[in-house]
Amino acid sequence: MAAFTEGTPCWVDASLPDVEAGKRFYGELFGWTFSERGGGHVPGGVRGRYADAFSDGRLVGALTPKRDGRMPTVWGVYFATPDATALGRRIAEHGGRLINDPLPVDSAGISAVAADPGGAVFGLWQAGSRQGFEKQGEPNSFCWTEVYTRDHERADDFYESVFHFQGTDLTGTMTGFRMWSPAGTEPGESTAVGGRSAITDEFPPEMPDHFLVYFCVTDCDATAEAVVRLGGRIRTVPSDTPYGRIAVFGDNQGATFAVLAEPDRSAAPGGPRETESRGEPPESGGGSRRADRDAADEDGEAAKSA
Repeated sequence: MAAFTEGTPCWVDASLPDVEAGKRFYGELFGWTFSERGGGHVPGGVRGRYADAFSDGRLVGALTPKRDGRMPTVWGVYFATPDATALGRRIAEHGGRLINDPLPVDSAGISAVAADPGGAVFGLWQAGSRQGFEKQGEPNSFCWTEVYTRDHERADDFYESVFHFQGTDLTGTMTGFRMWSPAGTEPGESTAVGGRSAITDEFPPEMPDHFLVYFCVTDCDATAEAVVRLGGRIRTVPSDTPYGRIAVFGDNQGATFAVLAEPDRSAAPGGPRETESRGEPPESGGGSRRADRDAADEDGEAAKSA
């Protein structure tokens, strides 16, 4: 498959205390199947067995064991780069830091974990034999990510300097939200690969900067019912946005993630444009903000562990 453009989300994984419990939860929720590999280093610098997740036989992400109980239980996103070492230097030059230095993951590639100036954690992936997602923007796979920050000017400067993103500020009900498009593209909704949302005074003061990962589903409400049945929590009830119906959940071990069910455009000819493979920006300022307030305690623990 083609290489991912630098700065494009190319991988996600969940760091969990119990990978087997995670396989049961996500296997039932998204219909994922799993194949284990392990023994050496895996993305994020962890040693141990790493469960690759597949949907329709294509890679969509992974579940990885936590290094120890003090580490956060969390979904993380990785951004593609042709040179993780050079990108690590740019991150440091612009006020971020490397949590884990670049390390080889067998022949699959090179992985690193970093934090932006506000403390939001993200991964880097320099592809070897593995580019990243084999399926995305389709049901039961990754479709979007956004960083929540208290200092949006600092975050914009950091990501647009480090990854050379081009920003598009949204207005109306999405005031305070900025979409990012890769360098060399026409900035805007059709090329956006991620976004930035502001943490305002309505949020608890202890909430840290963080990324939220979204998966595409066909039925947001049915997914919410399944989450509860499987032992997870609804952090934000399903709600409608211009881009589809969204909800935010905690899995059966506490990792937060969001889902997006796109609208039926065949029944609504004037609705939002059809999603490209990289996914769509869900509306910020409504459901996901309420979710972040509910998840403040969990995110506070994650910040302390980073």
